[in-house]
Amino acid sequence: MKHVATALALLGALFIGYVGLNYLLGPEAAAAGFGLPQPPSGDAGGYFAVKGVRDIGQGLVIVALLLAGQRRALGWAMLAMSFVPLGDMTIVLSHGGPAAAAVGIHGATALLVILTSALLLRTSRPSAAA
Repeated sequence: MKHVATALALLGALFIGYVGLNYLLGPEAAAAGFGLPQPPSGDAGGYFAVKGVRDIGQGLVIVALLLAGQRRALGWAMLAMSFVPLGDMTIVLSHGGPAAAAVGIHGATALLVILTSALLLRTSRPSAAA
C-alpha cells in the first residue's frame, strides 16, 4: 500500500503540473476543458496564468514533500489541497457549467486526492513530536 500511495502522489504531482503548464502555454484550449460555459477573455485572460502557476505550485509541493521523505506531512497537505478541486467543482456548478464536467473532472480529482491522502496517512507513522 505504501508504494501505491507514493505512486498516486507522484502521478498527481505530474498530472497537476501538466495541467498548469497547459494553462501557461495554451491557455484558451486548457480553459475550454475546465467546465465553465464562458471562459475569461480579454484582460481577464490573465487568470489562466494564475491557474497555471497555482497548479504547478501544488505539484511542486507534492514532489518536495516526497523528496524530503515527509509522507505523513504530504498526506495532510494533500488533504488540504483537495479543497482546490472541490472549490473548482463548486465554481463550475454555480456558474452554469455542466454537472458532468463539474463532478467528472473536479469531483473525481478531489476524490482521488482525498483517497491518496488517506493512503499516505494510513501507511506513514506519526512523528514522535505528535
